[in-house]
Amino acid sequence: MYRAPVEDIAFTLKQVAGLKPALDAGTFGDLGEDIVDAILAEAGRFASEEIAPLYKIGDEQGAVLKDASVTTPPGWKELYRRWIEGGWNALSGPEEFGGQGLPTMLGVAALEMWNSAAMAFGIGPTLTMGAVEALDKHASEALKQKYLAKLVSGEWMGTMNLTEPQAGSDLAALRSRAEPVGDGTYRIFGQKIFITYGEHDFTDNIVHLVLARLPDAPAGTRGISLFLVPKFFVNDDGSLGARNDVFCSGIEHKLGIHASPTCTMIYGDGFQGAAPGAIGWLIGEENKGLACMFTMMNNARLAVGMQGVAVAETATQKAIAYANERRQGKASDYSGAGMAPIVHHPDVQRNLLTMQALTQIARAISYSCAHALDRARVGEGEAAANWRDRANLLTPLAKAFSTDIGVEVASLGVQVHGGMGFIEETGAAALYRDARIAPIYEGTNGIQAIDLVFRKLPLGGGEHVHRYIGELKAVADGVRTSNIEGFGRTADNLDRALADLDEATRFLQKLIADGKADAAMAGATPYLRLISLAAGGAYLAQGGLADRGRIPLCRFFAENLLGETRALKERVIDGAESLAAAGKALITP
Repeated sequence: MYRAPVEDIAFTLKQVAGLKPALDAGTFGDLGEDIVDAILAEAGRFASEEIAPLYKIGDEQGAVLKDASVTTPPGWKELYRRWIEGGWNALSGPEEFGGQGLPTMLGVAALEMWNSAAMAFGIGPTLTMGAVEALDKHASEALKQKYLAKLVSGEWMGTMNLTEPQAGSDLAALRSRAEPVGDGTYRIFGQKIFITYGEHDFTDNIVHLVLARLPDAPAGTRGISLFLVPKFFVNDDGSLGARNDVFCSGIEHKLGIHASPTCTMIYGDGFQGAAPGAIGWLIGEENKGLACMFTMMNNARLAVGMQGVAVAETATQKAIAYANERRQGKASDYSGAGMAPIVHHPDVQRNLLTMQALTQIARAISYSCAHALDRARVGEGEAAANWRDRANLLTPLAKAFSTDIGVEVASLGVQVHGGMGFIEETGAAALYRDARIAPIYEGTNGIQAIDLVFRKLPLGGGEHVHRYIGELKAVADGVRTSNIEGFGRTADNLDRALADLDEATRFLQKLIADGKADAAMAGATPYLRLISLAAGGAYLAQGGLADRGRIPLCRFFAENLLGETRALKERVIDGAESLAAAGKALITP
C-alpha cells in the first residue's frame, strides 16, 4: 500500500525547487520549515492512512448514477468530510474567504499525496481549487461574497464546463448559449460532456463554471463568456433554495479513475418541471470568458501534472516492493537459499531505477513551476514578471511531461510485476488505467507542446528560455567543480544534453521567425520531452550536490537515460519533412 514519501517531497521542495532559500529570505512572511514539515507530515499521514485504504473499493465499485443523482463508492463521502474538516481544501485558498493563504508549493505537494493515494479522489478538489482562483480574480464582489467562502472550505465543490460533443480541444466550436434575462442573470442552454464531478454526493451544492455564447457574440473564441451556474440557488442568508435547471444525464464508463464521476451535463432542459434555462451569473466581462477560464485551466494543468507524478510514485513503490518479494531465477550477488528476489536482476534494477529517476524529475519540474507561481504572486515589478514568465514556461512541461511519465512509469510497473501485473489482483494494472487519462484532459499533451513552442519560447523576446538554460548549465558546472566522488560522467553528459537543448531551441525560434509554423509544430512534442529531460538531469544533479546519498540515481540517469536528448534534437531539426511526406498517406481522400 502507498506510503507518502514525505522526506523526498520535502527535499525536492526545499533543496531543488527553491523553497528553503525563499523561507530563509522571509519571502513568505513568518512561514518556516517547522510549519512546512508539520503540514507535509500530516498530509502524508492522511493520504497513507485514510485515503489509500479506500482506493481499491473506489476502483472496483466506481460511481453510480440513478435518477440524475450520483452516489460515490462506500466510505468516500465520509472520507471527503474528514478531508475538509482537516482544512485541506483551504490550504492555499485566499485568507479573505477563510483560506490559509499558504504557498502553491505546499498545495501541490499535498495534491501529489492525495492523488498517489487515490487519483479518483484527488481530482475532485482540484477543480474546486481552480474555481476558487477564477472567481477570486474575475468575479463580482457579490458573487465572491455568496460563493467563495464555502468553495474555499470545501463545503461546496466547483466544476469546469468546457467540452461539448462537437467541441473538444477547439473551443471555437462551442454551441452552448446564454440569453440575458434583463435582471443581471442569464438563462443557459446546452450540453457539456466529460465534466469531472459534475454530479456527486460529497456536497449539498455544486458550483458549475460554464462557457457559453451570448446571442450577438463574435464568432470563434472571441465570443465566449463565462458563467457561474449553481446546482441549487443560494438565498441571501446563505441557505440553499430551489434546484436550478441543470442535471447529469449520464456518467462515462471509463478505463480508469472509476470512482470519479465523469458526467454529461444538461443545461436548460426544464429539469423537474423548471422553466427552461439554467440561471447563471456572468463572471468577468461579456465575450472575455476564455481569459477567465484560463485562470482555472492553468491551475488545473499544474494539478494534472501532479497526478502524473502521483501515479508514478505509487507505481514505483508498488514495483519495488514486489521486486523484493517475487523470487525467480539465480543472481550472482544473491547468497540466500533458493531463487533470488527479482530485484537482484540487472534488467529489473534498470526498470526500477528508470521509474525512480523519471518520477523524481517530473516532481522537480512540477514543484519548480509551483515555486515560480509563488514568487510571481509575492514579487513586484520586473522580478515578478520574470517569475511569471518562468511559471508560464514550466507549465506545459509540468502538465505534459509529468503525465507522460505517469503512463510510462505505470507501464514499467506492470512490466516489473510480469504476468501478475496484467491481472487486477496486484493493483499495478489499475494504476496504468488511471494514469492514461492525464495526458488527454486539460489540454492534450500535443497542445501543451504547441503552446510551449509558439507561446512560451518567445517569452522575454525569446531570451527567457536561454536564461533558464543558462541556470541549468550552472548546475552542470557545479557538479564538475565540486570534486565530489560518485558523479561519474554526469557533468559531461549534462553539458551535451543542454547543448542539444540550446541548439533545438534556437532552431525552433528561427523557424517561427521565418514563418515556418508547420515545421516548428512538427518538432514541438519531441522538443517538450527534450527540455524536460535536460532540465530533469540538472535537477537530479542539484539534488546530488545537496545530498550525496542521491548521487547514484543522478549518475544512473545521466549515463543511461539522458542520451535520449540527442535523438530528440535530431527529430526536432530533421524530422519535419519526413513527417509531412509520410503523413499525407494517412489522409483519406
